[in-house]
Amino acid sequence: MSVDNIYNPHVSVDCVVFGFDGEKLKVLLIERTIANQNESYNDKKLPGSIILANEDLDEAASRVLTELTGLKNIYLRQFRSFGNPDRTKNPRDILWLENTLQLKIGRIVTVAYVALIKIDRKILVKSDNTQANWYELHEVPAMNMAFDHAGIINKGLDYIRHNLDIEPHLLFELLPRKFTITQLQTLYDTVHQIRSDVRNFRKKVAQWSYVVPLDEMEEGVPHRAARLYKYKK
Repeated sequence: MSVDNIYNPHVSVDCVVFGFDGEKLKVLLIERTIANQNESYNDKKLPGSIILANEDLDEAASRVLTELTGLKNIYLRQFRSFGNPDRTKNPRDILWLENTLQLKIGRIVTVAYVALIKIDRKILVKSDNTQANWYELHEVPAMNMAFDHAGIINKGLDYIRHNLDIEPHLLFELLPRKFTITQLQTLYDTVHQIRSDVRNFRKKVAQWSYVVPLDEMEEGVPHRAARLYKYKK
């Protein structure tokens, strides 16, 4: 058997971190700059890391998010593994990994996680050379993305969409603690990639016992203030 056939690949975790700003569903990406001799290259990547020798996959994903955001009690679920040999065919990705980790890298299998964050929570990046920013999902296809991260983002959205029926609370991990029906519908339609009828959607929500109307209205808005609601676990 050749060396290529017995090579043991590295294992990493990558986190698809979704947030909702009240109008748009967004994803949190890391800005990456690669300098090679006289060439400089910029692209974006998911928050991720090679797993450490003494941690399991869930611990590694939690570490990545804590280092990135400083937040705890974040919704975090493993949803798929990605191991196509071609995912590391871009020499820039390998160069960046080897320079960052000081390791010889041949192939990486990554285990992907979905994380949901209320976008009004502060994002804390604990690194001088790392910059994290929110980007609208529709911007991703036109971006220079590391590895196969654009595809991982799409699969992460598929996971959320397919699990809403059995985990309805997923939407409320993204919404502010107090929200309007318009915000709820916008998020619901964005995830499902549909355009709901307003009246039919309100009838649907009226049947959800876990969506509770409050005796409060929006404040400081340039339009007619809407009633606020909350999610009851």
